[in-house]
Amino acid sequence: MTSFDSEWSAILVVILAGFLPTEVWRSLAIVAGRRLQEGSEVLQWVRAVATALLAAVVARLIFVPTGMLVEAPLWLRLACVASGLAAFFAVRRSVFAGVLVGEVVLIGGAWMLVP
Repeated sequence: MTSFDSEWSAILVVILAGFLPTEVWRSLAIVAGRRLQEGSEVLQWVRAVATALLAAVVARLIFVPTGMLVEAPLWLRLACVASGLAAFFAVRRSVFAGVLVGEVVLIGGAWMLVP
């Protein structure tokens, strides 16, 4: 077997095991979503679950970090979240601005802490 064959077989596995199963559910969601009204209770529940999951991920990144984030002190991680939230609200609820400012604070703070 050549490297070309193994490369194509890996791509085929990714398509069959990763892309197609999720694409089926996305297509079904589009079909089911056409019948839902924007303010329905189902969509409010979905929005609440998505918000709770996002809050849990952010809390975990702050209080139980892994990888390189472990080296950043807690006060720096909290400062990143606070500055990101401030930027989010200052720039008319812009997620991009919030993430950008939070990242700049994290990178700048980590750079200042390096001896």
